[in-house]
Amino acid sequence: MKVEVAYAGPEGEAVVALDLPADATLADALARSDLIARLRLDAGGLDYAIFGQRAAATTPLRDGDRVELLRPLRADPKAARRARAAENPLPRPRPPAKRRRSSR
Repeated sequence: MKVEVAYAGPEGEAVVALDLPADATLADALARSDLIARLRLDAGGLDYAIFGQRAAATTPLRDGDRVELLRPLRADPKAARRARAAENPLPRPRPPAKRRRSSR
């Protein structure tokens, strides 16, 4: 079966196409690609995904899968958004103007 192993980060970018046996796992693809050693990545800090969906090293692969090496987040996205919102709050809405009744 044919799979790809991909990584993009400050250390470099790489996509390695592999031909693996039918019973291969994500760990087999990582070992065969040698991307972790070649790019000198910290294996303990990486997570893995198949087409963007998190996966474990024991996940079996299917023909055509794209294995992705994921870097750890540098900041929590929710905390970063809250900090930006606190720095630049939205203006308070004005209360609606009172409507005058027509005198008929």
